[in-house]
Amino acid sequence: MNDFLDKVSEFLSKYPGLLPILGLVLIVVNLVLQLFPGNWFVDRNILLHLGLIISLIGLLVIRPLT
Repeated sequence: MNDFLDKVSEFLSKYPGLLPILGLVLIVVNLVLQLFPGNWFVDRNILLHLGLIISLIGLLVIRPLT
């Protein structure tokens, strides 16, 4: 488990803006999926919430890794 966390930490330190960008992509995908209503996946806004959480975690992790 420590090796995995070390590898993830090294990867994120090379690309510090990756998690916020990934979160923004998920939010935009959620926006596009809103054009096709009727699906439980769209009604619950899962990608919106997931994108917001990933973006916030990414913003919090940028500073300690650099």
